[in-house]
Order: sequence, then structure tokens, then C-alpha cells
Amino acid sequence: MRLIAEGLKDRLTGGRANMTASLIDTAQTPSLALRMDSSPLPLPAVRIRGRSFMALIVVPEAPLEAWFAALDEQLRRATGFFTDRPVIANLSAVQDDETANLPALLDALQERGMRLVAVEGTDAARLAGSSWAHLANLRQRLEDSRQTAEGRALAIPDDPPESAPEPPPEPPALPSLIVDRPVRSGQAVIHEHGDVVIIGAVASGAEIIAGGSIHVYGALRGRAIAGLKTGEAARIFCRKLNAEMLCIDGVFETAEQWSEALNGRAVQIQLAHGALQFSTLD
Repeated sequence: MRLIAEGLKDRLTGGRANMTASLIDTAQTPSLALRMDSSPLPLPAVRIRGRSFMALIVVPEAPLEAWFAALDEQLRRATGFFTDRPVIANLSAVQDDETANLPALLDALQERGMRLVAVEGTDAARLAGSSWAHLANLRQRLEDSRQTAEGRALAIPDDPPESAPEPPPEPPALPSLIVDRPVRSGQAVIHEHGDVVIIGAVASGAEIIAGGSIHVYGALRGRAIAGLKTGEAARIFCRKLNAEMLCIDGVFETAEQWSEALNGRAVQIQLAHGALQFSTLD
């Protein structure tokens, strides 16, 4: 009450009667009145939504020294490839090597700019007590679920549980995604279920990611990543090649690696024998 009176003192000039009247009006105003009842306030609704996202999976292989050397060379040619992308470390290739220091391996991946969100292909005990013990272990969850199904002792409930409803059918995959406008720098077009067709140019700094092939009816100056679903069968087509990076089924090359004679040409890129093959179309 003292704070209210001091706040009104500079605005009221009619003496104590006016001040008293103002205090009474304040008490009658719903927005300023004190809450006298003790009933709890209603809790807000908590909304939890599911969404899917694409993560990159790295699979370290023995010997680790040679594998990291190869990784460093690729990162030198494509700096920023892992920037702001979630990464899952698949440790199945080194899981059986008891001498492999898996926490130190994950430290080395993080030092190279990878944002690790989960691991798979290893036992949780291999990371226990380390700074990586908090990571989700995707393989471990699958094994726990499988062990339950194979006969782990379960308590029988008094009433049989209700059968779980069948999940809704997945929507049919779209064969292709057509973007009838240029893709500006900083934009990303992601379509994991089929081909991507761009009617226009792809600017430097833009990115196209497709489950199948990529067709660019214009200049390709950004990055194109194809074959997330179809693998090596995917191809990349463009009317004018000036790309920063091309990738099919995880095999990528930067502009420094292909012939300068291909720049500015209409080109088809495909994966053959583990390497990208370029052929001109004009």
C-alpha cells in the first residue's frame, strides 16, 4: 500500500479524500486488485510435436589413424560440410576392437566440427563414465526391444493390455519435387523420397538434397547431394556447371577436383566404381 500511495502522490492534488478515493478505485479495478482466493491457476497446455530430420552418419574404420587422415583430407577440400548438421557416429566397425578408445574417437570427431547427436553400433558400457555417456544409443535401444520380444521375464498384468492401434499407412512417396523458381543463396531444397527438379539457377551457397537424382535447368553454382535413397543409381544433371560441391551416395567432390574444362558446360554426373564420372551434354 505504501508503494501505491507514493506512486499516486505526484499525480493527486485533492488531499487525503482524493487519495482515498483513488485507492478504493484501484482496489475495484480487476487488473490491479489482489487475488484473494487460493484456487490454483489453470496450467497451460504442453504441446509435443514430432518431426523428422536428416542426419549424417559417419562410420570410422580401422586403422583409425589412416581413416582420420582421409577424413581430414576430405574436410580440407570441403570445409564446412558438417557445419550445423546433426551427425550420428556408427561405431560398429570398431566395436569389437577392445583397444579402441571410443570416447577419444568421439572427441576427435567433435574437434573436426561435427555436432554429434547419437551413436549406434556399440554398447553403452563402452562410453560409460565419459562425457559422451549422455548420447542416445540407437543400437542399444533396438537390442533391448528385441530381447524383450525373445522372452525376457515379464509381469503378467491382471487385465490383458489393449492391443495397440495399427499405425496409419505412410503417405505414398512423391516421385519428384519440382521447384519452378531459382534457389537463392542460403536456401536449401530437401526431398528425401525422390528426384528434385529445379527450373532455374542454383546460387552459390544454396543446397539441393535429393533421395534420387537432381535436375537443374539452369546454372548450378551451389551444392548438390543426390542418392540418399537410390544410392549409386542417382545422377546429377545441370545446364551449366559451376558447382561448389557434388555428391552421390556419399561420394563427393569439390570444384578443385574436376577439370576446369567442365565449368560452364551442360554436364551429367554419375557414380561408377566408387568415383564420380562427368560427361558433357553439349
